[in-house]
Amino acid sequence: MTSIKNFIPAFKLFLFGLAGLIITSSSFAQTTGTAITLGGKTIHTVGKLPAVGTPIKEFTLTGIDLKDNTLADYKGKYVIMNIFPSVNTGVCSKSVRKFNEDAAGLKNTTVLCISKDLPFAQKAFCGAEGIKNVVMLSDFRTDFGNSYGVQIADGPMKGLLSRAVIVVNPEGKIVYEQQVPEIGQEPDYAAALAVIK
Repeated sequence: MTSIKNFIPAFKLFLFGLAGLIITSSSFAQTTGTAITLGGKTIHTVGKLPAVGTPIKEFTLTGIDLKDNTLADYKGKYVIMNIFPSVNTGVCSKSVRKFNEDAAGLKNTTVLCISKDLPFAQKAFCGAEGIKNVVMLSDFRTDFGNSYGVQIADGPMKGLLSRAVIVVNPEGKIVYEQQVPEIGQEPDYAAALAVIK
């Protein structure tokens, strides 16, 4: 009986501390991340996209063959990074189809379609849709979302990647970036492609 009486205050203190940690982490995302919307409701990313003119950060992502893909694999090319929550949603799959279509006519350019989807789901999507001109990559076992500031910090899609586009030139510098302001909105394809053409 004595041990239960001693346990209750300690448990209350633990719960109070946990609540404070949750509030603090949410507040941190609101002050350091980017405010975007999901169906008109404000959510946040864990950070901000890397700025135009800065060198692209190293990354390791998983291909549909379960092998690691790194930045070095695309050295000397333009790289379009099409980042999105899940290939199993309408706008995300549309962006993959659109970049797949546009990539066919681009020289010295690779389009990377990046999400938290498992490589098996990405492979099934590409097979069903006839997607052959883009590289599907998964962030399911890396820290890409945090490193690039695109992981969603709160709301129902917490943990997934936001919708964003980054274009890197053959020298490894960022020449274009767009954090799409509303998850349900398509990226600005023309603006992303204009820096390459």
